Amino acid sequence: MHSTAVFLIEFGAILLGLGLLGRFAGRLRFSPIPLYLLAGLAFGEGGLLPLGASEEFVAIGAEIGVILLLLMLGLEYTASDLVSNLKTQYPAGLVDAALNALPGALMALLLGWGPVAAVVLAGVTWVSSSGVIAKVLGDLGRLGNRETPVVLSILVLEDLSMAVYLPIVTALLAGSGLAAGSVTLAIALGVAGLVLLLAVRFGRHISRFVSSDDPEKLLLVVLGLTLLVAGVAQQLQVSAAVGAFLVGIALSGEVAEGAHHLLAPLRDLFAAVFFVFFGLHTDPADIPPVLLPALALAAVTTLTKIATGYWAARRAGVSVKGRWRAGGTLVARGEFSIVIAGLAVTAGTEASLGPLATAYVLILVIMGPLTARWTEPLALRLVRARGPEAPAEPTRQDTAKASVPAPRGAVEHRQDTAGPS
Repeated sequence: MHSTAVFLIEFGAILLGLGLLGRFAGRLRFSPIPLYLLAGLAFGEGGLLPLGASEEFVAIGAEIGVILLLLMLGLEYTASDLVSNLKTQYPAGLVDAALNALPGALMALLLGWGPVAAVVLAGVTWVSSSGVIAKVLGDLGRLGNRETPVVLSILVLEDLSMAVYLPIVTALLAGSGLAAGSVTLAIALGVAGLVLLLAVRFGRHISRFVSSDDPEKLLLVVLGLTLLVAGVAQQLQVSAAVGAFLVGIALSGEVAEGAHHLLAPLRDLFAAVFFVFFGLHTDPADIPPVLLPALALAAVTTLTKIATGYWAARRAGVSVKGRWRAGGTLVARGEFSIVIAGLAVTAGTEASLGPLATAYVLILVIMGPLTARWTEPLALRLVRARGPEAPAEPTRQDTAKASVPAPRGAVEHRQDTAGPS
């Protein structure tokens, strides 16, 4: 009875605090994500007021938060949109991997951590945070912008790449043989491909099965189906986030619109819990010793992510303003980076890898909302300061064909729409 009372007090205090922080951030017209993370640091190990009874519940809520964020992203697009994006944007995925994985691998080798740690740190610096970016896009009102499908295409390619990368890393960390690692990889690829095939081929049938005029039944069926698919995907070594995203794109029409309306409050609640949980598992005392390498790595990969987004948006025929917005939006790292580092820490690969990854992610998860908001105006101001603005380069014909369709149900924006200030 006493533990239940403590749990209610702790969790109620967290939610109340998050609500007040969100209101404060709203008045400043600023994303609340950094404030949520700082709140997690305050309540976590080594913080001002460590939690006890409610920590396990917060961990479960954090998992649900990531799943709902990716589900809501999937609801913005149809299955045909996804296939088109993957076909046209795969070069951007290759550029993304090359520019952002190499700095992490080189840093690990320079620190003398060895090849396995280099593969792990490459994954930490490679993958942007789908959860943070989804929240930022919503906060800034950019879901309907021309560059947003390019950003989401890169995120989807990264998430799908994790279906290949995570089994490889797991095998390397466990010292598994080639045969065992190949079986794990084959299972992961097969599951991801099967879910994608079902979403593309049978999306209408799935929507018809889920459809209901009763909001309560629609909410329960959509949420239950999403958690079920995400759990099965996770059990089979595929990201739960990928499973949730594919459930979202499988739903269409009135079902997608109704589910979006019903799930939005739940998404906001559990997404806030996710960011708090991220901070809970960071001991502030572990950050100073690895702060300089983390800052250096953050500076380099901020520039490489901006370059990735700019190049991908340019290739899709997006205007100059949209290119800078795309690059700035991709900077944040988050859930996948922590998962990858956690695997290495559990395996005992390198003692300093966990704190370095945590410091690195904390820097960029705080910087991400800032770069998403300010990269475009700062870049354009620097260009104007250097001289008269040059006319936009003509788009090649094949580039025009590669332009990405806008999200379904989203309000169409002009290419030069800057979003709310």
